[in-house]
Amino acid sequence: MRLWLTVPVLALICSLVCFASTRDQRAHGASLFATTGCMHCHTIHHAGGSKAPDLSGVGRRLNEIQMRQQIISGSLRMPPFGDELQASELADLLAYLRSCRDKKE
Repeated sequence: MRLWLTVPVLALICSLVCFASTRDQRAHGASLFATTGCMHCHTIHHAGGSKAPDLSGVGRRLNEIQMRQQIISGSLRMPPFGDELQASELADLLAYLRSCRDKKE
C-alpha cells in the first residue's frame, strides 16, 4: 500500500547521495589540480600559471575522453600523468575539469 510513497523517497535519497559524491569528487579534483602541479602551468578562474592553456572553460571544449587522454598521455609540451595518478584521483580530477565550463574571456 505504501509502496507508491517508498519508491519516490528512495529515488530522492539516491539522487542526493550521488550529488554529494560528485561534489566531493569535484572538491578533491580541485585539490589535486593544485597539488599535483597542474596549477603550475595551467590557469583556472584567473589562478595558476601561464605556460599552458587556460582551462577555465575546458568542460565546454573537450569531452571526458579527450581530457583523460591528454592527462594520461601528455603532449609535446605537457608531461604524461598516467603513472602519477591513481584511477580514483584521475576520476576526481576529470570531475573537476568537467565542471569548469566558463566561457573564454
